[in-house]
Amino acid sequence: MLTSLFLLSALFSSAWSCPSHDNYQSHPHLGRRQVRVDVGREPKDWTYDVSADWATIKPEYHLCQSGRHQSPINVVGKDLSTHHKPNFEGYKNVAHPGNFFNWQFAPAWTPHRAEGDVKKLPSFTFDGHEVYNIGWHIHSPSEHLIDGKRSRAEIHMVHVTEEEHEAAVIGIRLAVGPTESDFIKQLGPMIHFNDTAQLEGLQVNLRLAIDEVGGVEEFWTYKGSLTTPPCSEGLRWFLPKKELIVSEQQMVEILAASRFSHRVEQQVWLHDINL
Repeated sequence: MLTSLFLLSALFSSAWSCPSHDNYQSHPHLGRRQVRVDVGREPKDWTYDVSADWATIKPEYHLCQSGRHQSPINVVGKDLSTHHKPNFEGYKNVAHPGNFFNWQFAPAWTPHRAEGDVKKLPSFTFDGHEVYNIGWHIHSPSEHLIDGKRSRAEIHMVHVTEEEHEAAVIGIRLAVGPTESDFIKQLGPMIHFNDTAQLEGLQVNLRLAIDEVGGVEEFWTYKGSLTTPPCSEGLRWFLPKKELIVSEQQMVEILAASRFSHRVEQQVWLHDINL
């Protein structure tokens, strides 16, 4: 029975397509124990070197070409948002157990939770809506551009509604600086993109990432989509102005565990940037 659970947790659905955060929620009973398990990995039917042509793979990916507000985009840096301000009171300064793995392209993590229950997960509110963090994953280099420039990497913190519909993503860009990131430091050794094992029960304090980008007090926001097939729309993106600073060694370790994973820049159309 336990073996079956491990195998099931390895399956990737198309709901988020970046790592399937929902399917990596397993074994809440582990508590503070850490267990390394090789769960295998189902190969994807798409690659980043042809991201401009994803819509040709199968009909379900049609929005990758015909969507009206696709992600990622280039953002004009001087124009910050005064709308949709996020409130992070639901991000408590405590660690939460979860699974640390590599989503085939870069390190990722998803929290343990009871099936069908996201209300105990870290959450934030915007426009009167509460959304819940079902995990994060890294892209390298960054998917979003600010004034035409990419960062070396970008963390996507994925959020859903209480009914588990995709709702919002916080895109945190990483940059090298003189100090270590406490958020990255708590992860320990990175898991390589060729490694199909996951570390069950890793305690991660998500609040550290929010605090390290200034609480997302200054940000850009727009209506966007998933950045991988099926490129579903209807998400709100938040891009903190402040980058998350990591040490040179931390960046080297992140990049060494990652592979190229950014979608081609999308043309701005009906994105309502900062509106």
